[in-house]
Amino acid sequence: MSKGKANAEQELVARILRPDIADDPEAFVMYAFPWGKRGTPLERHTGPRAWQRRVLAALREFIAAMQAHDYVGAEDKLEVFRKAIASGRGIGKSALIAWIIYWFMSTRIGGTCIVSANTETQLRTVTWGELGKWHAMLINKHWFDISATALKPAKWFDELVQNQLKRGTKYYYAEAKLWSEENPDAYAGAHNPLGMLLVFDEASGIVTPIWTVAEGYFTEPIVDRYWLAFSNPRSVSGAFFDCFGKNRRFWRTEQIDSRTVEGTDKQIYQKIIDQYGDDSDEARVEVYGQFPRVGTNQFIPLDLVRMAQDRELVEDKEAPLLMGVDVARFGDDESVIAYRRGRDARTKNPKTYKGVDTSTLAVHVANAIECENPDAVFIDGAGVGGGVIDRLRQLGYKVIEVQAGSSADAADKYLNKRVEMWGLLREWLKTGCLSKNEQLEGELIAPEYEITPKGQIKLEPKESMKKRGVASPDMADALALTFAHKVGYKADLSREKIQRSSAFDRRNEWFGGRIDGGWMI
Repeated sequence: MSKGKANAEQELVARILRPDIADDPEAFVMYAFPWGKRGTPLERHTGPRAWQRRVLAALREFIAAMQAHDYVGAEDKLEVFRKAIASGRGIGKSALIAWIIYWFMSTRIGGTCIVSANTETQLRTVTWGELGKWHAMLINKHWFDISATALKPAKWFDELVQNQLKRGTKYYYAEAKLWSEENPDAYAGAHNPLGMLLVFDEASGIVTPIWTVAEGYFTEPIVDRYWLAFSNPRSVSGAFFDCFGKNRRFWRTEQIDSRTVEGTDKQIYQKIIDQYGDDSDEARVEVYGQFPRVGTNQFIPLDLVRMAQDRELVEDKEAPLLMGVDVARFGDDESVIAYRRGRDARTKNPKTYKGVDTSTLAVHVANAIECENPDAVFIDGAGVGGGVIDRLRQLGYKVIEVQAGSSADAADKYLNKRVEMWGLLREWLKTGCLSKNEQLEGELIAPEYEITPKGQIKLEPKESMKKRGVASPDMADALALTFAHKVGYKADLSREKIQRSSAFDRRNEWFGGRIDGGWMI
C-alpha cells in the first residue's frame, strides 16, 4: 500500500471510530453509504426512512445511557438492548438489518454478530442477500470479505486489528446461523466481551427454545449487547409474540403499519384490504403490523381473551363459587388454585405453588376451602393429583375428582373431558370477565387443536406444548376445571357447604395446633 493510500486508510479508520459516528448508528449509515450520489442505486434517496431512523436513534440513546454506567462496580446497571418490531410487508426491514450489521462490524471491532431467520431460504436469499447488496455500496467494504454465510475481516484488516488495535479476531465475524428445533443447544455460541449483536429476521417463525438458548450470548456485563427481532406478526404464540405480551417489559416494541411508511406502494396494501376485508387477519398481518386474531390451529383466539379482560364486571352473588385445582406433574410446572363465580373469574386471583409435594398442596387447598367456602371444588385427578384428592377426602372434604382423559359429556364433539372443559371455557369467554393476568392470557391462547377422523376436537397435550417450547398451561387448566360439571345457583338448591365432617379437635390434631380463630395460619 502506498503512503498516500495508507494515510487515507488511517483517516477512514479514525473517522469511522470517532464517537460521533461509532456511537451513533444513524450517523454511520449516513456516512457509510452514498445517499443521493449520482450513478449509484441511492441517487434518488436522501437517507433512511422515518421508522428506520427511530430504531437507529434508539440505539444511539441506549449507547449513551450504558456508557454512563461503564465502570467497575456498575455491571448491574448495564442492560441488553432488545428491540422487537412487528410490521406489515415491504417496509425495509432487511435494509435496516444490513445497516446495523455493518455499523456493528465497523465500529465494535472484534465483536461477534449472529444472524438467524425463520428458514434457511429466508436467511440465505433474503437476509444475507441484502447484506451483499449493501456491501457493494459500503464506504469501507474493503475491510470485509463476504461469503454465502459469513462476513469476516479481510486479511490485511485482520492483521491491522491484531497488530495495531491489539484486539483478538477469533470471534470477529458476522455469521448466518441456522438452527434446529430438535437440537436447540447446538445454537449456543461464543461469549464475546468485545460486543454481541444478535438479529432475528422473520422472528415469528423462530421457535421458543432457540430464543431461550440465545439468552446465553449476553452473559458478559458489557455495553455492547444488542438483540433485534423483526417479523411480520404471523403467530399468536411463541417467543416473538411474547415480546409484545407477557415479556414486553424486557423488550422495546413497535408495530408498524406499512401504509405509514414513506416510499411504499400504497396500492398493494389497499388491494390486500379490498381482497380480504379491512378487519381480516390477512390485512392485520400483511398491512397493519398487528397479530392475527386466531392462529392457524389456535383453540382460543387472543381477541376473545382481551375482550374478557376489558369487559365491565356485573356481579352475580347468587352464582356458585367454583374452585379448580390443577396439580403439577413436572418439576417446572405449577400447581394452581383458580376461582370462578358465574361470569366472574377476575375478583379472586389464582394461587400458584411450585415444587410442593401432594401433602403440602392438600394443606393449601384445605386452607383455601376454609377461607373461600366454595360451592364445589374440582381437582385434576390424573397422575399425582390422586394423592391430593385422597388426602383431602381423608380430612372429610367433599371434592370432585376430574379425569381429563375420561369421556366427554358431548362425546360426539369432544375427544375427552379436558378439551370439553376448554371448549366450555372458550364459550364462557364471550360473556365472562378475566383479570389482566399476563400468564393466564398467554396460557389461554397457547394450546393448538386438531380434528380427529371421527370429527372430534382434540386439544394439544401438555407434553406436545413443551416440545415446541411452550410452557404448560397450568393456570388456564385450573380455570377450565371450573367447567367440569354444572353447579346450580344458590337460589335453586339447598346446598351443603364444602367443609370437613370431623370436629374441631380433629382439625387441630391434623394441623398440629396451628389454628387461630378457626382459620389455619
